[in-house]
Amino acid sequence: MKLILLGAPGAGKGTLASYLIEKMGIPSISTGNILREAIKNNTPLGQKAKGFMDAGQLVPDDLVINLLEERIAQRDCKSGFILDGFPRTIPQAEALDKIADIDCALSLEVPYEVIAKRMTGRRVCLRCGATYHIEANPPRVEGVCDICGDKLVIRSDDQPDVVKRRHETYHEQTEPLKGYYEAQGKLKSIDGTQGIRETEKLAVAALGL
Repeated sequence: MKLILLGAPGAGKGTLASYLIEKMGIPSISTGNILREAIKNNTPLGQKAKGFMDAGQLVPDDLVINLLEERIAQRDCKSGFILDGFPRTIPQAEALDKIADIDCALSLEVPYEVIAKRMTGRRVCLRCGATYHIEANPPRVEGVCDICGDKLVIRSDDQPDVVKRRHETYHEQTEPLKGYYEAQGKLKSIDGTQGIRETEKLAVAALGL
């Protein structure tokens, strides 16, 4: 299955993707992680992307599309993949349609008030990309990544003012994707305000797994 996860920043797409890759046996591809790796390595692409991400803005298409096309051409994507964070706009969705036949777009519906609380409690590992939450999904040792043992940090784009701008940008540019995929008969929506396990159950039911 070639699956897209939709939802505002902080809706829980990354957490759900982690579950689905085990359930479905296909990789999750996060353009956010790809870009953050470039930022960590201080590549030219990373330097450009950092300015947009720190300001809570969407990274321009020409900085991400080629990276994504190369990624989904790799062997582990032969049986399918899960896209988390792409497409973000109608033009990106149209570009994606030219390189992949998407089976389903699964949308997590979560109000802004819930998202704001979630994101202020989010902690990430810059080394391996693992994500935690101090209440909903805490690491075994406070401030330390369960996977690689590196220090957990608050991303700059999880700061309150940036969270608000990112949410506004999502509604303006990304939320129209629901209509785009609904018109193709590929949209499925679930309540993302439930706990992690309940959200997983809703996703499994919606996808018919």
